[in-house]
Amino acid sequence: MSLPTVIILAFLTVFPLGYTIYYSFTNFNMLKPKTLKFIGLSNFEKILADSYFQQALLNTLKFMVLAVILETGIGLLVALLVNSLTKDQKIIRTLLLLPVVLPPVTVALIWRIMLSNNYGIINKLLELIGIAPVSWLNDVRTAFYCILVIDVWQYMPFAFLLIYASLQSVPESQYEAAQIDGANAFHRFWYITIPNIMGGIVLVILLRSIDSIRLFDKVNILTRGGPANTTATITQYIYNYGVGNYRIGFSSAGAIVMTLIVLLISSLYVKRAFQRN
Repeated sequence: MSLPTVIILAFLTVFPLGYTIYYSFTNFNMLKPKTLKFIGLSNFEKILADSYFQQALLNTLKFMVLAVILETGIGLLVALLVNSLTKDQKIIRTLLLLPVVLPPVTVALIWRIMLSNNYGIINKLLELIGIAPVSWLNDVRTAFYCILVIDVWQYMPFAFLLIYASLQSVPESQYEAAQIDGANAFHRFWYITIPNIMGGIVLVILLRSIDSIRLFDKVNILTRGGPANTTATITQYIYNYGVGNYRIGFSSAGAIVMTLIVLLISSLYVKRAFQRN
């Protein structure tokens, strides 16, 4: 009875993965299908030696680290605040979760309008207090951090939700026993709250790390990797130099490289989680 499900999953995962691996060792170009030939590790060598890819890799890792730290940290603070409220928790939870349910493309388009040089609301507000308009998405000093802020705004609620759910499972009896023993608020937080919700925090870090590495939609809509490659990511690199030019072999090799990076980072998190348990 499980055979139909296995076949469907194999067709949707194993089959495409196998073709991606196969094409990564070829020079396959959709515009020149008859020139297909096996070229070994040539695609991988070109990618790793490309200064644009190296910059994109650094940008991606930098973005991942900053986004995960900010989203997890702010999500933890917001979860603690909402959990401490006695009224209106449901309303606040609903309002906080609105950004994360929006499609990334919609979020990018909304922020592109808000950050517009000429008619964006953010520059209009700056003008009211006497500050000259800023070219947010076209300035090498601000473009990267604009995308970072947008990502944090959208996905912090996701971190909040997982951490908040973990907070609901912390036994109240532990807090009561600690309070009887004279533990202050910081000690209760550090020795009771954090150990009990660490599983949720690790899960947030793992999922957001994987998703941050795959960042594409916001970059493609807002900056296309510019200005001066300051917002280039691995996925944007694969699109610009592979898929966009119909170089399926080259883009497949880039996808394999990105997958290996994701697997490496994920394995480190999973290993740490098992060691903790």
